Amino acid sequence: MADTREKLLDAALDTLKTHGMAGASARTIAAAAGVNQALIFYHFGSVDQLLAAACEHGAERRAALYRDRFAAVTTLRELLDLGRALHAEERAEGSVAALAQLLAGSQTDPKLAPAVLAGLGLWTAEVAQALERVLAGSPLAEFVDVAGLARATTAAFVGLELYEGVDADGAARALDALEELAALVTALEDLGPVARRTVRARLTRSIGPRSRSRPDRGST
Repeated sequence: MADTREKLLDAALDTLKTHGMAGASARTIAAAAGVNQALIFYHFGSVDQLLAAACEHGAERRAALYRDRFAAVTTLRELLDLGRALHAEERAEGSVAALAQLLAGSQTDPKLAPAVLAGLGLWTAEVAQALERVLAGSPLAEFVDVAGLARATTAAFVGLELYEGVDADGAARALDALEELAALVTALEDLGPVARRTVRARLTRSIGPRSRSRPDRGST
């Protein structure tokens, strides 16, 4: 039974990649899994519930593949390098196509939206942990809402993944711009103690420390 369930989850993701939401019928998914379509309703209740489960299943599996690489990140440059690698690997694997379909479907299907959010949350958690390490010794640490920045990073990554399909050069320039920003942050970290105190004072006056001004309103 567990094997059948796994086959259906994998088949649902493969169907999204090749046929999109419009082609994700019980018959198509069952054929891809090599099982009777009645088993979809036995295991999941409906095609929508199968697609929701497949979304979380796929995200858990893909995030697990990168967990050790995220854990090894110690600098912003390394995090951006990993982002570039992840960007290329996920597009080649077909995950971007499936994600695009799930995001589109979740706009109108209330069953899909929580599953898509949960799947993206797995990536956000990995990014947040990496950012905590990267910013730990930075003068920016006390001013950055890490949970919010992690969500923004995930959203930006998803946007770039989808945007690349219509403007590959533009997506590449966006990634280059992020690397330039990383270089600026690194330069700030290399400032002497007097300059760092000046920057910290200016930031405090401008935006205030994170702990007072922007408490996190939700879990990562």
